[in-house]
Amino acid sequence: MTDVTDPPRFDTKVVVVLVADLAAWQELNVTAFLMSGVATSSGDLVGEPYRDADGTTYLPMLRQPVIVLTADGDTLSRARAKAAARDDVALAIYTRELFGTSHDAANRAAVAAVAASDLDLVGIAVRGPRNVVDRVVKGATFHE
Repeated sequence: MTDVTDPPRFDTKVVVVLVADLAAWQELNVTAFLMSGVATSSGDLVGEPYRDADGTTYLPMLRQPVIVLTADGDTLSRARAKAAARDDVALAIYTRELFGTSHDAANRAAVAAVAASDLDLVGIAVRGPRNVVDRVVKGATFHE
């Protein structure tokens, strides 16, 4: 059994920032898609599979907490630009157009059709050094 009395302090931070005007189902959808990008961005992010006392095995999950924040569109765009300018920050985006697409190729085409500064962002996810991520998402507040 793993010793859970002394939780680790992670060198990195994972944050999802959502635009404030989404419906609840959209918030959940965007968060799930963004986190799939974060989870695949580095092999060391995902822990071991879970197993209950009966021996049933479950999929592994991220090893560290995820913070979900909310921001207005301008703050979200600034955070995307700051993250994209850094080599030490992994970035996933979700645009409003993706609510109208139905598969991965259409999603990528919708993003590819718009310049970075014109993306209608509804969410981003970032992973990087704790202090850097804090500066990238400055202005966003805890999701309520």
